[in-house]
Amino acid sequence: MTLAPDTFSFVADLVRQRSAIQLESGKEYLVESRLLPLARDAKLPTVDAYVRGLRSVPRQHEYDRVVEALTTNETSWFRDITPFKALTEHVVPELLAARPGTSSLRIWSAACSTGQEAYSVAMTLLDSAPQLRVQITATDLSEEVLARGRVGRYSQLEVNRGLPAPMLVKHFTRAGTEWEISQRLRSAVTFSKNNLLHAPPAGGPFDIVFLRNVLIYFDLATKRDVLRRAQSVVRPGGYLFLGAAETTIGIDDGWERIPVGRSSVYRLTARRAA
Repeated sequence: MTLAPDTFSFVADLVRQRSAIQLESGKEYLVESRLLPLARDAKLPTVDAYVRGLRSVPRQHEYDRVVEALTTNETSWFRDITPFKALTEHVVPELLAARPGTSSLRIWSAACSTGQEAYSVAMTLLDSAPQLRVQITATDLSEEVLARGRVGRYSQLEVNRGLPAPMLVKHFTRAGTEWEISQRLRSAVTFSKNNLLHAPPAGGPFDIVFLRNVLIYFDLATKRDVLRRAQSVVRPGGYLFLGAAETTIGIDDGWERIPVGRSSVYRLTARRAA
């Protein structure tokens, strides 16, 4: 497969403008493999022909499909496990101690993909702190993955990716060849479309934001913008979870790094919260 340079440049510009994801030179194979199904849907022989059509007759719906196809939707249950331990062993106890009488927590799971992270958070909190009312807002760019998250059905292969057997038995039921998440968990999570380049979603202010494995795809200016928007919807003293390879240090001093076991979380500083 060979992708014309002008095709790659057009797609890279489109993805950067709409999602801030940087597609560097060398990603031509990725672009071609991800867009080939769209070209086939349009009954066109090549990705170059498909993109030429988009350039000659701009169609917003097709632009959205291109961006969604090139958005990484890698996900699993309880990914990197340590953040979930930090949630129950440090973050939630600290929030409850700082806010006596708290009976609910609002959480934003950004770039949620098909919902495994949001439901993992829900399972963690409903099992460890059943007295709390947990409200999770799960967002993503892709309507396709959001629709799957709302349905809450997962294949055997998907549940095998990180979901402990006791959790599967407790929180899922068989639905043909798939596994369906319980109504109790589904009611704790609301899925909505959101672009991190735009205003944060409704549902805040949030006590906790999960923004894991997202910043690595952005340039420095975009990272700062995204972190600033997150601050705008976090309660004073609220917490931010990032991926293991991500940090706010040297990017945004509005967050204080808090070591927790083998991982770290970030707390909105009093100065910035004020």
